[in-house]
Amino acid sequence: MSIPINAPQKRLSKDAIKVWLISDAIGNMIVLIILGILFYLDDRFLWKEWVGWLLIGATVLTIIGWIWSVIRPFLLYKHWRYDVDEAYLQLKSGALKETHELVPMTKIQSVATEQGPLLRKYGLCSVSVETMGSSHTIPALPKEAAVELRNQIAQYARIKEVE
Repeated sequence: MSIPINAPQKRLSKDAIKVWLISDAIGNMIVLIILGILFYLDDRFLWKEWVGWLLIGATVLTIIGWIWSVIRPFLLYKHWRYDVDEAYLQLKSGALKETHELVPMTKIQSVATEQGPLLRKYGLCSVSVETMGSSHTIPALPKEAAVELRNQIAQYARIKEVE
């Protein structure tokens, strides 16, 4: 007889949306600056006509990417769930292609919290879990919740913390 496994219910921090929007905006600005430089060089050095058309195509794709980067963080937040118990770490994500992963606690080798500059600004951390064959990340949790989750996973997986 199998034990039913409930779908994960815990959510990421609402500030995750802001972090993802800012991160995507920075990346998009870099791409737009590069495209601007290439347009300038195309105009300055009179490159072949097809180069200009390639640059226009790249600009159209960049604009589509910019629109997607405004929608994506809201979809990520809406569909990201996680949960942890003595047997499994559960991760569920995906709006178009839903993924529900069960990571057995007995397979977890290490667990860590990570915090970049944007996450730090909003008081968030990511929890990274490593197994023998894969790596899993729970992005953008409040720092206290991330540390508590890290310690809970370590306790369930019986990982000794290295200091």
